Amino acid sequence: MNILEYENYHEKKEHTQVDFPYNTYLCTIPLDFKIVPTHWHDEMELIYVKKGSGIITVDFEEYRLEAPALIIILPGQLHSIKQLEKDRMEYENIIFDPHMLISQKSDTTNEYFFKPLLAGKIAIPSVINLDNSNYGEIITPIDACDSINATKPAGYQLYIKSMLFQFFYILDSKCRDFEAKAGNRSNLEKMKTVLKYVENNYADKITIAEIAKLVNFSESHFMRYFKETIGTSFIDYLKDYRLTMAARLLKSSDSQILNIAIDVGFDNLSYFNRSFKAKYGVTPRQYRL
Repeated sequence: MNILEYENYHEKKEHTQVDFPYNTYLCTIPLDFKIVPTHWHDEMELIYVKKGSGIITVDFEEYRLEAPALIIILPGQLHSIKQLEKDRMEYENIIFDPHMLISQKSDTTNEYFFKPLLAGKIAIPSVINLDNSNYGEIITPIDACDSINATKPAGYQLYIKSMLFQFFYILDSKCRDFEAKAGNRSNLEKMKTVLKYVENNYADKITIAEIAKLVNFSESHFMRYFKETIGTSFIDYLKDYRLTMAARLLKSSDSQILNIAIDVGFDNLSYFNRSFKAKYGVTPRQYRL
């Protein structure tokens, strides 16, 4: 998966094949990209850290990780990936639709495990690493999926499904937390609404008033809520998002720099150039080379 697929905060690309919704991507921070911004999608994602270290957030909970580790992202969970200081992190993305394992008719596995898991009514750890005594057992079916997916022999889909069932069985039997309480989903849903609005409208003028109204907050409440949740002001976040989109266009198009600046929401070229250099350390022209 390349940065063009990652940089939409609610990814619209279909990661998985319709006939068999299971795909893998090998990635490296910072060689492929320096940061995977906060986003979400309807598929389940496993981030399998193979080498190095990095920072991954899940619903704004930050984890500083060293290989080997497996991060479990449920459908709809906000998540991001970024470099830890100057470290390099090599990881595999495994993205699949969990509904491939769910029967169309009601059965025990649906009612006992999959439905409550996807509804956020039961909890499993977001991070599985060597601190977990069950790490080896949990990662074995994922390694098995990787092995057969490399050659895709006839019937490999059956094998992958069987390993995913084994993976979830181990999570359920060894890691399921019956006492865990669901987090504040309302706040997360509001933030997802804000991020989606930015994704769709970043090229236009966006005011604090209109974005606050979107989530039924006063302007002051929204500004406080956003900074407490994201860690930066909405204005700075919006500028950073626009610059990220500009960097994407500089690499993927031949448009003039002035047009790119306008296309991502900047109406002043000098301000755009200064802001871009402050973020990336080079001018837009140098970045394109």
